[in-house]
Amino acid sequence: MKTGLKLLILIVGAVIFAYPFLWMIAGSLKPPLEISQLGLWSDHFTTESYKLVLTKIPIARAFLNSLIVSLATTCTVVLFGSMAGYALAKLRFVGKTGLYMLILFTMMIPFQIVLIPQYILMVKLGWTDTYLSLIAPTMISAFGIVLFRQFFMAVPQALIDAARIDGCSEMRILFQVIWPLSRPVVMTVGLLTFMTSWNEVLWPLLVVRDRSLMTMPQIVTIFTIGGEAESQLGSLLAAATLLSLPVIIAYAFFQRYFIESMAATGIKG
Repeated sequence: MKTGLKLLILIVGAVIFAYPFLWMIAGSLKPPLEISQLGLWSDHFTTESYKLVLTKIPIARAFLNSLIVSLATTCTVVLFGSMAGYALAKLRFVGKTGLYMLILFTMMIPFQIVLIPQYILMVKLGWTDTYLSLIAPTMISAFGIVLFRQFFMAVPQALIDAARIDGCSEMRILFQVIWPLSRPVVMTVGLLTFMTSWNEVLWPLLVVRDRSLMTMPQIVTIFTIGGEAESQLGSLLAAATLLSLPVIIAYAFFQRYFIESMAATGIKG
């Protein structure tokens, strides 16, 4: 009885949580007069809202830009984060604890505080209106380093010592011994980084003005508040749906690794 009640509560909660998103998708396919209805079904589904979005803004180019930036950011965060996390978890060097505390401290600094210095740096380097301005500031994530460090703390030291006895360098140990055991945390850091990078809108609005380099959140924001949507709710919902689908698909594929990593990266040491 208790199990059935818990299952019912979970199902009701899932429906309540998912309904706004389902309504957004349904609304993007409805004619304007039916969008305000709470129901999801319509006898007159149409793709006119999507056609308006595709003709008004370069959504395909923006999608490619977002994909380039998000994948580049994800790969660098996973690479550098795992290297730093391995050093903090398994290597001995002077100042390791202090360095780890400093990394934790940077996580407490709001992004708005470093926004202006980062923008000035991009201008001085001449990187504005380039992919570098979107990728370089996010190549290393303090959260990623901490997550890798916590996961690597659980790796048996005997395994690493055996690899060292066999003559493996620290880089080889990381990539050929530790990485194959760390798929959950690699996928988790990659997924979270991809989602964060894909949804970022404030920073691209500051450093990119060339329309051909704009990311999807940036172009959708301009489309929404810049008047290009012509106050048509259907086109706004269509743009929001196109923006959110890649993240939802990515999470649907990798959620199992995300859950495994969250279960394995408790506070250790």
